[in-house]
Amino acid sequence: MTQPHDDDAPAAVLERHGHIALITLNRPRVLNAVDAELSAAAGAALEEFAGDPGLRVAVLTGAGRAFCAGMDLKAAAAGLPVMAPGHEEWGFGGVVNHWVDKPLIAAVNGPALGGGAEIVLACDLAVADENAVIGLPEVRRGLIPGAGGAIRLPRIIPRNAALEMLLTGEPITAATAARWGLVNKVAPAGKSVEAALELAEAITAGAPLALGAVKRLVHASPALGSDWESEAWAANDHEWQRIRASADAVEGPRAFVEKRPPHWTGR
Repeated sequence: MTQPHDDDAPAAVLERHGHIALITLNRPRVLNAVDAELSAAAGAALEEFAGDPGLRVAVLTGAGRAFCAGMDLKAAAAGLPVMAPGHEEWGFGGVVNHWVDKPLIAAVNGPALGGGAEIVLACDLAVADENAVIGLPEVRRGLIPGAGGAIRLPRIIPRNAALEMLLTGEPITAATAARWGLVNKVAPAGKSVEAALELAEAITAGAPLALGAVKRLVHASPALGSDWESEAWAANDHEWQRIRASADAVEGPRAFVEKRPPHWTGR
């Protein structure tokens, strides 16, 4: 996954590790900068992940020494599109507006800057290499984060910390990102993918339908009001009734009583 990119190789690739999909942004010669080809390939990989019932969790990382350096400025300067042709609704990198009803973990193996940081923010969880940095430098270019950075960042880390990152444009270290809650774990150098796969493996112990329901509720909660609001409870009860009627909801308690691992069917 860290070999130099071949001009004929896909700009993003998916590998299967049991129930886990490992999706790698694969333009290492340009630090995985996003062009239309990468957006299309990464978006297609997410579609493959979403549509495969055997895949329950995905890890998203970058080939080479960077996670993603953001937009391919050469392509942008030439007036070329950077969104996936025909699937502009997927958003930047084929990821930032691409809803997938399964957990997605960013393995930040190196710098994640600009749009690269926004791809991290679009994931549900993140593991960062101890040498990685994450930054949103757009204001220093006369721009603003165009792929959701100013929207998502203050929902994940404290407001003033988010404002510091956004207004100064200074990148933060993996240690600071962990302290602020932007990443879940800091991995030793070169071990971010390994650590992310371990986290993904722990998640696969849960029932697929339940994992999807939890993700939907967490992402919907900001729009549903406080935990006393009727809309929030209506969404919670809807998911509860749907999951309670599933075969996996029968299998889980049965496996517990029989002292064996559950066999999830996703039904």
